[in-house]
Amino acid sequence: PHLPQVLVDALVHAVRFVKGGVSMETLPTGGLAEVAFVGRSNVGKSSLVNMVLGRRAIAYTSKTPGKTQQYNYFAVNEGRAVGSFHLVDMPGLGFAKVAAPLRARWNAFLSEYFASRRELRMVVHLIDSQVPLQETDVSIMQMVGAAVAARSEQEGSGLAPPLDYAVVLTKADKNDGRVSNRTVDQVRRALESAGCPAATPLVPSSAKTRMGREAVWMLLREVMSEVRLEES
Repeated sequence: PHLPQVLVDALVHAVRFVKGGVSMETLPTGGLAEVAFVGRSNVGKSSLVNMVLGRRAIAYTSKTPGKTQQYNYFAVNEGRAVGSFHLVDMPGLGFAKVAAPLRARWNAFLSEYFASRRELRMVVHLIDSQVPLQETDVSIMQMVGAAVAARSEQEGSGLAPPLDYAVVLTKADKNDGRVSNRTVDQVRRALESAGCPAATPLVPSSAKTRMGREAVWMLLREVMSEVRLEES
């Protein structure tokens, strides 16, 4: 069973676009906990963000891969003591028509964001369940693995707190709502090689059928319980 729209409405009282960031210096301030949705271009990320929030066209969906070129911040339940957070719709990665220097800058920004952004509490990594694991996905895993390790070493120092990580396997409706064992095994092996947590959740999903929406909200519950981080 999928999470009904009426329950999503109860969880999401309001959503507001805040701003787009293109560097660490241009990201929002204020200390609100963040959940970042990241994945390859054309993985269905913006469609899944819209499904999770129960809104139409909150996150920009485009037929042109690589169209989103900034970190788009959405305030969810703004002003509430409990249940408010920033959802970050990140640029699609790995698009072939992006020039190499620009791709290098994006990757450097992403690596720094994962490792040192204090407000970032969870990364939700979307992977297309219908194609073999791509090099871009492995690179994202490696960045997350490095960031998790770095943050663990810093725990208690007042710097970036621990980072949660989950993988959402998109487009599962194209295989009767299932993800093949071969795909799951491939993803699990890549996660282990990248140094990602062994308990990283794998969530089958479909923006078309709303499959996986409840599971994603279960992942978000801990972040939703956060209030603003203490100022350093």
